[in-house]
Amino acid sequence: MMSPILSLKNITYQYPDGTIALNDISLSLDPGKKIALIGNNGAGKSTLFLLLNGILKPTSGNLIFNGEKLTYKRKEIKLLRKLVGIVFQNPETQLFSSSIYEDIKFGPKNLGLSQLELEKVVQDAMVLTETEALKDKPPHFLSIGQKKRVAIAGIIAMNPRLMILDEPTAGLDPYYSKKIMSLLEDIHNKNRTIILSTHNVDLAYEWADEIIVLHDGKIIEQGAPCEVFQNEAAIKLSHLEKPWVIEVFEKLQDGLGPQNQQYPKSKQELFKMLKTQKTLC
Repeated sequence: MMSPILSLKNITYQYPDGTIALNDISLSLDPGKKIALIGNNGAGKSTLFLLLNGILKPTSGNLIFNGEKLTYKRKEIKLLRKLVGIVFQNPETQLFSSSIYEDIKFGPKNLGLSQLELEKVVQDAMVLTETEALKDKPPHFLSIGQKKRVAIAGIIAMNPRLMILDEPTAGLDPYYSKKIMSLLEDIHNKNRTIILSTHNVDLAYEWADEIIVLHDGKIIEQGAPCEVFQNEAAIKLSHLEKPWVIEVFEKLQDGLGPQNQQYPKSKQELFKMLKTQKTLC
């Protein structure tokens, strides 16, 4: 079994004004996972992400990286940020170069790559994110969906083992939301973990293989999507709703057979299940 990419041990973070954003959090991020972090506003999601990337230092507790406690020395932080990439909710905060190409190149340029290797990783990242046609444009000329894809391209070019995305589909129309989620599916692999925050429970249920529910700085539920969304108390406490697929399935379950039938993961699975049981068509 592979070791966790990162682990948090009893992490607490308190802001200077006294607000406790995270309270005694313990969490291991294993390779190859697709994790959705959900919770209401102020739950501590963004703070957790900033801690995972070393931007914030915990008030107490330890972040375990490469099997050792992170001491936040410059050399350690540099290595951490090579392996842990973060895409902020507002991509404009990380796009600052004169062109898209230069922006994507900025991160990997510090990895000691040869010019040929550097050009290849940037080109590959642009192909994956469909940003080749934008490479000579200044970032401020792009749409929000294009900016998010460029920000993701800059992280992909670094080839991180852990990718963190804060609300990657926020502010996007359905077309660009699907583009972003399709892109995340393409770049995920057995050695790379992707963790994203979202308020979209349908997206979280269909995409993730693990869901973490954060409330008032504490993890109140964690596990497989179908298990998490059956925890009525945690869902209610976090002011969340069940994914519509589960809502529909549960309303129709009496006519579908055994109560222990597996929950569908998508509308396609739901429709197939319903047709099999002859409740559709």
